[in-house]
Amino acid sequence: MIRAAPFLFGLAALALWEGLVRALGVPSYLVPGPLAIIAAFLDDPGGLLAALLATLAVTFAALIAAVLLGITLALAIAFNPLLRAAIQPWAVALQVTPIVAIAPLIIVWVGDPFAALVVCATIVAFFPVFSATASGLSAVAPEFLDLFRLNGASAWQTLWLLRLPSALPYFLAGLRISGGLALVGAVVAEFVAGSGGFATGLAYRLIEAGYRLQIPRMFACLVLLGATGLAINIALGALERSLTARG
Repeated sequence: MIRAAPFLFGLAALALWEGLVRALGVPSYLVPGPLAIIAAFLDDPGGLLAALLATLAVTFAALIAAVLLGITLALAIAFNPLLRAAIQPWAVALQVTPIVAIAPLIIVWVGDPFAALVVCATIVAFFPVFSATASGLSAVAPEFLDLFRLNGASAWQTLWLLRLPSALPYFLAGLRISGGLALVGAVVAEFVAGSGGFATGLAYRLIEAGYRLQIPRMFACLVLLGATGLAINIALGALERSLTARG
């Protein structure tokens, strides 16, 4: 029953939404009901799904880049206090900089639309992986480090056998957050690129529907994005539970 609760709540919310829209006579160009949104999706399922795939390509490319960058920087600052002092403030500054403010510059500098979108989404997504992994690498109990030293373990053995297993739960928690942020970064970058004339993914379809006052189609795009974000979170959560259970 507990597992079915979100599904049942969603059905009840959709039924209430549809009922209120019909009872109050709200026109679909203001707030479309769920049936109108489904109809808008069924009018062009191929086009919307193709646009979603384009957004997912940017999202997963950015997530992979964020993981590689985050782990590399986390390892660097974990073993070198000078690098920690040099890198960490800039990583924080980059994280708090609104991507919508620098996305136009990145698109101009990079040139290639897909690569530019990936760079923008990576900037948004990399910090949770970086911060969580760095915390995990530093969270090893001192007595375990002393035990490894007493047994003559090398720095590589200590990293491989102690620090990395200790950091795994932290990394997976950061990865789960970064998965959603990669999608957000991809959508924000696509908004900027779409405003500049680049026909990209689902965010561009959302802008296009807004210009044409196709409000049900806009909601269909939003529902697809929300469902995609939920699916990414569930998949990464399952991966986290699987790997931590094995550990």
